[in-house]
Amino acid sequence: MIIHRAFIREVLQTSSAVIAILFSIFLVTRIVDFLRQAAEGDIPINSVFLLVFLKMITYLDILVPLVLYISMLLVMGRWIRDNELTVISACGIGMRQFIRPVLILFAVVGSMVAVFSMYLSPLSAEISHGKEYEYRNRTDVTGILPGVFTETRDGTGVYFVERYDEATDTFRDIFVYNGNDAEEGVVVASTGFRTVDEASNDDFLILKNGTQYRGAAGAVEYGVLDFETYALRLKQRAYTDYALPVKAMPTPQLLQEEHRTAVGELHWRMSKVAMLPVLMLFALAFSSVRYRKARFPGMISALLVYFIYSNMLGFAVAMIRKGSVNPHIGLWVVHFIFLSIAIYFFYRRDQNKRLLPWLAT
Repeated sequence: MIIHRAFIREVLQTSSAVIAILFSIFLVTRIVDFLRQAAEGDIPINSVFLLVFLKMITYLDILVPLVLYISMLLVMGRWIRDNELTVISACGIGMRQFIRPVLILFAVVGSMVAVFSMYLSPLSAEISHGKEYEYRNRTDVTGILPGVFTETRDGTGVYFVERYDEATDTFRDIFVYNGNDAEEGVVVASTGFRTVDEASNDDFLILKNGTQYRGAAGAVEYGVLDFETYALRLKQRAYTDYALPVKAMPTPQLLQEEHRTAVGELHWRMSKVAMLPVLMLFALAFSSVRYRKARFPGMISALLVYFIYSNMLGFAVAMIRKGSVNPHIGLWVVHFIFLSIAIYFFYRRDQNKRLLPWLAT
């Protein structure tokens, strides 16, 4: 049917625009956060975009259902505002006829959400966690930004690099300060680069053609040493135990686990797919010619339903982890409640009745 194809096409086109907007907001907030960590020396500057990309993949299984839900509301809202839905209804095409294109959309988008939820999101979370673990246990200074004074984590040293040459992977015009109660030292060099000793696995900053100044604070005499090559050992952070969070565990591993947290995570991954048809049914139910004069018909009520739905699922996950709720049924009770409400709303909308008898909606 032409109307079905038009509905699917417009929903997918609108989804592209909505997801582009959400991604823009996501990128800005994440990049700012990771750049702050890089400026503080917690992560290397060249890893910022990799971490942002991994975080984006991790949250796609949550964003896609919301994007499709909003897109359906926007498309139906435009059809109502332009009287297209009125004409469609006059032709004898009711809300029930939209079930077929909705099922087609669910088959396509639901498969994509399942792939992200069951495989890609845990994989990206695992890689991201591994990278963050690596950065936490690397040298005290991992992100040296050109033109920025970078303080070591213990506060006893400062690094400054005037510029960085990407072509040769070297730093230019380097200043390094190290101090303690007994002695202070300053090293300046024209060039330098970082390397890892294969034998000891220690991280070194190799300085070329520079001078070292060393002496006690306030003393008249101090030592000066000119050098061609100077290897500065960077301080290592204390190693922490590597523990893979449950959200980063592969799905096959979760299937073998019996702990309630792992079982709850498995059902949460399946819930991301299960909530999609419920939201799509709500989107149809909140679309009515009663909102012809409104710019976004039923949008406020629809978004309120989404936030209540998602928060109840999050609450159920938290209760499962505390052991207060059976992990096998906790999330599905929430899905059953909202599915029942969605079916009830859709039935009343198909009969051209108010969603709630006592409200003018």
